[in-house]
Formats: sequence, structure tokens, C-alpha cells
Amino acid sequence: MDKLLKDKKAIAVFVLPAFILFTLILFIPICQSIYYSFCDYDALTKPEFVGLKNYKNLMIDDTMKIALKNSLFFLIYSCVTQLIMGLILAGLLTNIEKGRNFFKNVIYLPCVLSSAALGLLWMFIFSPKLGINQILARFGIEGPLWLMDIKGYITLPMWVIAFVALWQYVGQSMMLYMAQISGISKSLYEASYIDGCNRVKSFWHITLPLIKPMVGTAMSLNAIGSLKFFDLIFNMTEGGPNHKTEVLATHLYTQGFKYFKYGYASAIGTVLLVLCLIMTFLINKLFKSENYEM
Repeated sequence: MDKLLKDKKAIAVFVLPAFILFTLILFIPICQSIYYSFCDYDALTKPEFVGLKNYKNLMIDDTMKIALKNSLFFLIYSCVTQLIMGLILAGLLTNIEKGRNFFKNVIYLPCVLSSAALGLLWMFIFSPKLGINQILARFGIEGPLWLMDIKGYITLPMWVIAFVALWQYVGQSMMLYMAQISGISKSLYEASYIDGCNRVKSFWHITLPLIKPMVGTAMSLNAIGSLKFFDLIFNMTEGGPNHKTEVLATHLYTQGFKYFKYGYASAIGTVLLVLCLIMTFLINKLFKSENYEM
């Protein structure tokens, strides 16, 4: 095995198929999209190079400003809430014996379900005449317009969608943290208990430092997922009402597939790509740590 790992030709042979697939499926389309972002293109006629026109239009596009604000809201909300809730759930489930697998599966189950189907389900749950409001009406309480109230800087529909997103994806963060925690030697915890630490202090001083790399990985996944957030919000509100729940991905879809402004949509996609790269770089820098022996 060591001899094989030192053979550069053998390594190249094994890596080549994946590299070709990566180039054809991901790298070339990204390069094309970046090129189209500098063009006036509708997919029917030949692309016409217009320079920075699409990016200048982005700066004066009111819907783009709303979409960027909402995407950044999802970014901050997802990273903070999934970090906190994921760690709490992972810590609790790691320390229980009975029912651990049951609760773990129940919490993780929404992650493997279709976001499109869940979006439709929650749309009915928060419908003004169905779901939660019907239950509240039985107690004489008039429920709010969960997905239609556009008051405030961050509207009620955005908070509702953010809650649903947390419910669906917190299991992913929990599973990553639990996998890392399970690799920590129990002797470290036993030594801390002998020294007088309780479970909370042991979690703070032993668990958190040792799972720091996994926290960075989970936050990178959460950041990228929140920035390209689409299917759940599209099925719940389609970006409405009055574009108040637009995010970058829904705005890109609208411009590209409804108005056939593929050049403009490519510019939005390029902005989205840059934001994902910046956030990944910053998170990796923030959570860079030494390797500890567990």
C-alpha cells in the first residue's frame, strides 16, 4: 500500500476519472456562468458581451437588495441556531443510554425528506384558513398571517421559514457533532470527574475544544446551504408577498427561468458563488485549530 501511495502515476490514474467528472459537471459550467454574467443572453440568441452592465444593474435592483438581506439573515440565523441547538442535542443524546437511537432518528428524519414536499406541508400548516390558525380559532384566538405579514425589517414569513429550516436541518449538525464526540476517549472525562468537574464543565473544557474542527465543517455546510437556500422557501412563499421573502437563489430562478435573463441570472449566481467562497474561507480561518490526540 505504501508503495502504491508513492507511485504518482498510479495516483493520477485513480484521480483522473473524478477530475474529468468534476471538470465537465462543475468547473466548466461555473466558468460559462461567469462569462455569461458579462453578457446580455436569453438562451435563444448569441450572447452579447456588455461588460459590467449586469453587475451595475444588480446594485440598483431593489429586489436584489431584499434577496441579499434575506440571504445574509439566513446565513447568520442558520450558523448560530444550528451551532447551538446541534451542540445541545448532541451533548444530551451522547449522555443518555435509553432511547438514544430513537430520538436521534426522529431528529435526523427531516434531513432526508424532500424539501419541496416539506415546503408544501408547512405552507398548509401556516395557511390563514388551515392548520395552526384553525386550532387557535377553536380557543377564540385569531392567528396571524404567518406567510403574508410583511411588517418589519425581517418579516414574519422570514422568521417562520427560518424556523422550518432549523427544524429540518438541525439533525445534520447534531449527527456530525455526535460522530466527533463518540471518538473522544472516555478516560478524559473520567479524569475530569475525578478532578471535580461536572458534565457541563467537562463539555466546555474537553468536548468543545476537541470537536472544534467538526464545528467548522458543520458551519461551512450550514453557511453554504443557507446562502443557496431555495426549494423550501420557493414552495412556501415563492419569494412573496411583494418579494419580501426573496433570497438570492429564488431571485436567480425568477430572472433566469421566468424572464429569460440568463446573463443577469448568471451575475446573481456569480455573486452567490463569491459569497460562498468568502464564508468558507472565513469559517475555516476562524475554526482552524491544532490536532489533539483523543
